[in-house]
Formats: sequence, structure tokens, C-alpha cells
Amino acid sequence: MAKKKSFLERLTGSIRLEDNEENNGELYFNESKDSSKENNLPKESKWEEEIDAELTVDLYQTPTDIIVQTMVAGVQPENLSITITRDMITIRGKREENKSIDNENYFVQELYWGSFSRTISLPEEVDPEEAEAVEKHGLLIIKLPKLDKNRETKLKIKSI
Repeated sequence: MAKKKSFLERLTGSIRLEDNEENNGELYFNESKDSSKENNLPKESKWEEEIDAELTVDLYQTPTDIIVQTMVAGVQPENLSITITRDMITIRGKREENKSIDNENYFVQELYWGSFSRTISLPEEVDPEEAEAVEKHGLLIIKLPKLDKNRETKLKIKSI
């Protein structure tokens, strides 16, 4: 029975030698199998693709609202997009890097620059039309009013 490949084996394309095989300390690579076909990716490396970073969030509730908070410091409002449905919210954006500094002049470079996104399934249904978003000092606060499932409306009957 074939064992599942480890992360390192999938990453490097190497193969695992069974304990009963002799390898004399040599490392073997599986050159016959094209891992890009396995992942339905073009021949270029999948590491070269630009993948959105995942945005960190706080999600909590009040008696009437679901609140989402996230840090978006350095992001221009026109580079932010918030999409809301009754049970899901998606926040996308892009933080532009200051290109005036050459890479060889950095001692430490830990800040994230580029695209980010986060999609969250909400614990309760919300009213997307009444949602509000406010940004203050880099903190984005999104207020999502909960749907009142106990609310009743009297329907008037019209005579035709």
C-alpha cells in the first residue's frame, strides 16, 4: 500500500525509499512525474503565482449586530472591497509598497505588501443593506445588523 507523500516530498518532487531498500546515503528525485500536471497548474512554478494573503480579523456579536474588525493600515479606501451576503462577508484589498527603497538597503523587512482577502461565514444571517463600515487609525470596523427572525409584519389585503 502506497503511503501518502509528505509535504517535503510534494514540495521537492522527491520520492521516499522504503526502509528495506538500500540507498547508500543518496537522495533520489522523481523526475519522471510532472507535479505541475498533478495540480492542474501551468508548467511555471506554483510558487510564482500571486496568492492573496489571509487577512486577520476579530468577529464578535452584540445583542443586535455582528461586528468584524481588521487592521488595514496603509491601505487606501479605493483599494478596499467589502462584499456582504446574508450569511457571508468577503474583504479584499491591496497594500501598495513604497518602491523608493532598494531591497539591499533593508536590514529587516516583515511588513506585508500586496493583495489580501478574507471570506468569513457568519454565525447568523445579517441584513446586507443596513451594514456600515468605518475606518479609524487603520482599524476597519464593519457593523452587520442581525436579521430579526421574530419580527412580524401585518399584511394589508387589497381588493381588486
